[in-house]
Amino acid sequence: MKIESTVRRFLRTAVRDDRGDVPGWVLITLMTAGLVIIIWAIAGPALSQLFEQAIARVSGI
Repeated sequence: MKIESTVRRFLRTAVRDDRGDVPGWVLITLMTAGLVIIIWAIAGPALSQLFEQAIARVSGI
């Protein structure tokens, strides 16, 4: 009986603790998306040009 109540108490605490971390995960997700957008904006044209050059060399144009 005592082990069951300890397990239940642990599970309740774990669930409560996990709910409090949601804003942190949202912030990490938004920051990651922001970094991807910034990197894409800076490196996008260079990567596009690099890709076009590689295709031109492979196709022999």
